[in-house]
Amino acid sequence: PPRILTLEEPVLHMDHCIAFAVHGNPAPTLHWLHNGQVLRETEIIRMEFYQQGEVSEGCLLFNKPTHYNNGNYTIVATNQLGSANQTIKGHFLEKPFPAASGLFSFRMRYAPKFLCVDSKAFSFQVSIAVGLAAFACVLLVVLFIMINKYGRRSKFGMKG
Repeated sequence: PPRILTLEEPVLHMDHCIAFAVHGNPAPTLHWLHNGQVLRETEIIRMEFYQQGEVSEGCLLFNKPTHYNNGNYTIVATNQLGSANQTIKGHFLEKPFPAASGLFSFRMRYAPKFLCVDSKAFSFQVSIAVGLAAFACVLLVVLFIMINKYGRRSKFGMKG
């Protein structure tokens, strides 16, 4: 029956790798569970291994894993004579904002002190900013017209 020789915690090489070695004759089929559910291989998670005699060695590879990939990983090796499994904890990243439970709590917790969450004060601040921007645009247009009108005349009647 199959026997799991080694199962190592994730290590970062080119990708994150959970290394394993399984012994069995006949060669066992291998599959993985993530938190008790069958793990499907994708572009992000894939298994690579090679068979050398009765030993299969390889890695469960993770391409840029996130906190969603944290959890327990179980390798299951099965052949006609039996099966074996072993579990290891994979921890890749912390949750980005573990205490925040939504956008509002994120805004309240991580917003700078000068930002006001009150909607009336916020709309007043926006109207002040829009008014200042409009005033600056009008001022620039008036300056442009005055420069074009009075800036082209020569002071002494000399032509350029």
